[in-house]
Amino acid sequence: MNLLRRPRRLRTTAALRSMVRENQLRATDLILPLFVSEKIAAPVPVQSMPGVFQWPLENVVKEAAAAYAEGIPAVLLFGIPAKKDELGSEAYAPEGIVQRAVRAIKQQCPDLVVITDVCLCEFTSHGHCGIADFHGHHVHVRNDESVELLVREAVSHAAAGADVVAPSDMMDGRVGAIRRGLDAAGYENVVILSYAAKFASAHYGPFRDAAESTPQAGDRRGYQMDAANGREALREVELDIEEGADLVMVKPGLPYLDILWRVKERFGLPTAVYNVSGEYAMVKAASERGWLDEKATVLEQMLAFKRAGADLIITYWARQITQWLADPK
Repeated sequence: MNLLRRPRRLRTTAALRSMVRENQLRATDLILPLFVSEKIAAPVPVQSMPGVFQWPLENVVKEAAAAYAEGIPAVLLFGIPAKKDELGSEAYAPEGIVQRAVRAIKQQCPDLVVITDVCLCEFTSHGHCGIADFHGHHVHVRNDESVELLVREAVSHAAAGADVVAPSDMMDGRVGAIRRGLDAAGYENVVILSYAAKFASAHYGPFRDAAESTPQAGDRRGYQMDAANGREALREVELDIEEGADLVMVKPGLPYLDILWRVKERFGLPTAVYNVSGEYAMVKAASERGWLDEKATVLEQMLAFKRAGADLIITYWARQITQWLADPK
């Protein structure tokens, strides 16, 4: 044994471990997703996501303000409209629920970074991310016509005061079209966070309960990425960067740590990861049964995201994590 090299010496105390730790988790790494609903007058718990709520407008402002007071720099808004149609017209309505929420949050917390999800699935009657044609069990989402509506949605969010728009639809060419639309409308400084590598995943189920966005027919495998493909993910990210994405995202998180690592290593752009609803629900279910220590498990998973290259982590645990970080005992 080479007694001159003993890595364990640096692990013997908590202070030493902290001094040589390669990755640190901070509140400023976190983004809190919030669901704002036009249909409710009081918070409604999401049964498949313990601790997560649909919020009415007044309450979502309070929740965002509380997160900001705890040191979380940004929230990501998802809207649930009172009415839906085939074109998702409430997504780009000037007085839509997301637009009103953005204005209210920015008025209360002007320095909080407000990110808006840009997609049609929460607003369409069929639950798909664009204009859809149905042929039996097969669904075809029209790319270019859907992109036109996504541009309208993004510009309407910017007009309401959004700092960042985050297209999550996976239509081809939508980042470039949104960039051109924002610039033409005078919103050159609005940032685009692209869901650049978004995979068709079984881990989205609880989110669809929360956002009321389950497809009424077919699925989204025709436009979201195949879980088997890694090189394709890098091509998707590269295209979005070429089209003007300022930030890129990998979604889901834990099953795609290899993709996160490759994206950050290859492109070096500020990179986000989405710790999605299924990942959240699994840990919650196991911890409620006493099978896992929730705090220890979550913090370990967050460090895995950091180690794999994430600069930003979108997680439903954001507020809980800030409390754990403030009181590490």
